[in-house]
Amino acid sequence: MTAADARAQTVEEFAPAKINLTLHVTGQRPDGYHLLDSLVVFADLGDRITVRRAGHLGLRVTGPMASGVPVDSSNLVLRAAAAIGIAGAEITLDKHLPAAAGIGGGTSDAAAALRALRRSHGASPLSDEQILQLGADMPVCMGAVSARMSGIGEQVTVVPGIPALAAVLINPGVSVQTPDAFHALSDKSGRRMPAIPAFRDAAACCGWLKEQRNDLQAPVARMVPAVAQVLETLRGTGAEIARMSGSGATCFGLYPTRERAETVARTLSRDHPGWWIRATTLASRGTC
Repeated sequence: MTAADARAQTVEEFAPAKINLTLHVTGQRPDGYHLLDSLVVFADLGDRITVRRAGHLGLRVTGPMASGVPVDSSNLVLRAAAAIGIAGAEITLDKHLPAAAGIGGGTSDAAAALRALRRSHGASPLSDEQILQLGADMPVCMGAVSARMSGIGEQVTVVPGIPALAAVLINPGVSVQTPDAFHALSDKSGRRMPAIPAFRDAAACCGWLKEQRNDLQAPVARMVPAVAQVLETLRGTGAEIARMSGSGATCFGLYPTRERAETVARTLSRDHPGWWIRATTLASRGTC
């Protein structure tokens, strides 16, 4: 971080959508935390954080998905600012991702806020333990690059070489609370992912992904019929893979080209005006 960054009056950071291409639930600790094994990538769409130096700490939320987003200490962005010891910053969250959607919106926002506050205020970084205390997805969202996430989220290994994946993201306008998703899962001792190979192209990556799974998908689809409907709709468009991300309710479909994904997104947006639908590219560096 340069001295100019530390003195910056206004800093912006991108908070990309986090997509769990896989989510294997491999156990549960005595303290209740679930053990996971997940291949995580980031989209080229997301929220934006702007930080301005100020004499107080405050949060303003704008954007098409701002409705209902809290601006008090319950917002993870302000909790992250407090954890890093910032008392004087005006933070603006330009919200484009749905909340409680399984794509890390709030967590990615908090990670982007921490990156911005380090640049604007020259703040010291949090320890790994402090970052994990803010949320299980925080460690992987801090880097915002393709990674294998395991343990309870604290083990993050960067996975280089994931090819760009054309995708359509759909949220049917419902939220799923993560504890409810795990509670609905009866078998919490699934097998881990095998070693992630070096993929020659997107088709090879999709072929490997087809052999993996999201263990929360089936129980959530039974609990929330709208998720089952989204998955069936994506399969009907010829998606190479249709899968739920995280604990839902957002699902993704993978396609051979970005052009095909954009065509599908336009068609489905017309047919389902109440759904949040976006074409995107996954596996690009999220912070770009």
